[in-house]
Amino acid sequence: MLIVQNIRLSRILRNTWQIDIIMIISCTGAYLAREFLIKHHFELPSIIPTVLGTAIAFFIGFNNNQSYDRWWEARKIWGALVNDSRSWARCMVTYISANEMSEQEFNALKSNLVRRHIAFLYALKANLRSAVDENYHKYLSEEDLLEISSHTNVPNAILTLQSRDLQQLSTDGRIDGFRFMEMNQLLVKFSDEMGMSERIKNTIFPTTYNYFTKVFIWLFVVSLTLVISQYAGLWSIFLGWLVGFVYVSTQINGMSLVDPFENNSSAIPLNQITRTIEINLLEMIGAQDIPKPVKPINREYIL
Repeated sequence: MLIVQNIRLSRILRNTWQIDIIMIISCTGAYLAREFLIKHHFELPSIIPTVLGTAIAFFIGFNNNQSYDRWWEARKIWGALVNDSRSWARCMVTYISANEMSEQEFNALKSNLVRRHIAFLYALKANLRSAVDENYHKYLSEEDLLEISSHTNVPNAILTLQSRDLQQLSTDGRIDGFRFMEMNQLLVKFSDEMGMSERIKNTIFPTTYNYFTKVFIWLFVVSLTLVISQYAGLWSIFLGWLVGFVYVSTQINGMSLVDPFENNSSAIPLNQITRTIEINLLEMIGAQDIPKPVKPINREYIL
């Protein structure tokens, strides 16, 4: 996620240079075509780029709105995960009764349930980014790792372990019925938030929207160059590219938000969010091995 108010020109050019070259070539081709092929036969009506420009503005506006909705929904889901994770750790620390357990065993029980939740978050992040993230291994016991090894959906398997242990706490009388229902509801929320995140990840943004927008921008740039070349001459190549650059940059900006879980500067900062939860939860159980917060990259964005 970008954390700066002003974006460097180098970043913009790095994202658009390939399309810029194609637009310049297209504008040059349109200018030469008018000068040597169609100049003495007919002139392209100015109404054509006018109508195309208006249509493209609607297309880009719609695409960008839908892209931002996906990004913002993903951010709300992970914001809820932050709050629910803290509530889960708070329940582990305050709701469970020791009964006849020793203090060491009691602390180990609470620590295991909290650390297993941190593993759930890292496993979910790895699934959403289609990455191999081994961070969750260090928060699981050998028995847990062996049990989830046969599952394709690791975070879902971890939630099953949590639910099983929660039921055992109720059976052993370490939590009453009301607290069991409250803690189980948190597991249901985790499952819902996992499912909503997977829905965004697995729902592909309609390809036709992006494809037709690109085609229409190309037609617009070519037709605009053909029209203004009769007034601006060779400068029409630069002016055609300049106007096209505005449309292309706006469209690319919106499309960069389509996949909010990707590991790039435009996506939501899963690394920062999971690390923040990790720090908070470890502090709540009095752990010593607390990692440092995630730092911004080049003071420009955070992953």
